[in-house]
Amino acid sequence: MADPSLWLLFFIIALAIGFGIVNGFNDAANAIAASVGSRALSPRKAVILAALCNMAGAATGTAVAMTIGKGILDPEAISYLTVISGLAAVIVWGTIATYWGLPVSITHSFITGLAAAGVALVGSEAIQWNVLQRVLSAVVTAPVLGFIGGFALMVILLWVFRQSAPTRMRVIFSRLQWLTTGFLAYSHGKNDGQMPIGVITMALVIYSGDAGWWDRLSLWDPIGRYIIIISALAISSGTAIGGWRVIRTLGLRVTSLQPVHGFATQASAATVIEVASNFGIPVSTTHCVSSSIMGVGATRRLSAVRWGVAGNIVTAWILTFPICGGLGYLFARLLGAIF
Repeated sequence: MADPSLWLLFFIIALAIGFGIVNGFNDAANAIAASVGSRALSPRKAVILAALCNMAGAATGTAVAMTIGKGILDPEAISYLTVISGLAAVIVWGTIATYWGLPVSITHSFITGLAAAGVALVGSEAIQWNVLQRVLSAVVTAPVLGFIGGFALMVILLWVFRQSAPTRMRVIFSRLQWLTTGFLAYSHGKNDGQMPIGVITMALVIYSGDAGWWDRLSLWDPIGRYIIIISALAISSGTAIGGWRVIRTLGLRVTSLQPVHGFATQASAATVIEVASNFGIPVSTTHCVSSSIMGVGATRRLSAVRWGVAGNIVTAWILTFPICGGLGYLFARLLGAIF
């Protein structure tokens, strides 16, 4: 008879792949929203570029994967049930939010669901509060830095190119948006794309009882490379398949974007995400991109930003925590009662 824990391992790997795809639907769509909204890139070209760069980002660096897999819950609290509950919570919420065109933080959805599942099964001592506090602080700092960065960079660009003809500006920044779209997609893959890697590795550690799996996360390791490749393909596939409702919300509904605005948005958001990734801090691409778009739009005038739409986005950010926390807790209690 097959080992039941082996089937659970396969199930978690399947959920992790689904997690990556949902991430691609929602979060990765943010990487191309500004370039599509400014019409610098066609949707087809933007999707192909983002899919490739997301894969490259997910394949480089493992700092965020380590934080997700080893930093949120105490090692004694990590089990199949907590991981499955956290994944189920983020997949349900991410799918619903994407259907309604709401950009939400897939990063914080999973972290909240995982933490709540740990509390449901073990208690509050399951959470490593010092790491969680560092992650939650980014909920405030990342959007603030995104808004300030987008606003400041846009002001600088307008001053530098103040005597340039609008047609010339469009040509220059339409070309430059190829670079910033790739950079933003790469930084997203390096941050959010690391989460399925962390989940799969967690499952392997639980199954084998060997924490040495964390040391094998490398493209040079014969098995570790497949964890990275599978996760990178999942997030790239999600980007390529869908996310159009989220793209329309950010690229077209928050404010009117020209190529120069799209460039400033993507450059500032990608910089914040890249810095956070190097420190192993999971941040939300959604928060960074959305706030950067608002900052760029505010340089024209405050009324240039559709604050009603922006308010809906912020509301979805806030609701992510109680909804995913509730789902993670509920799934964990149900699974705990069954198993």
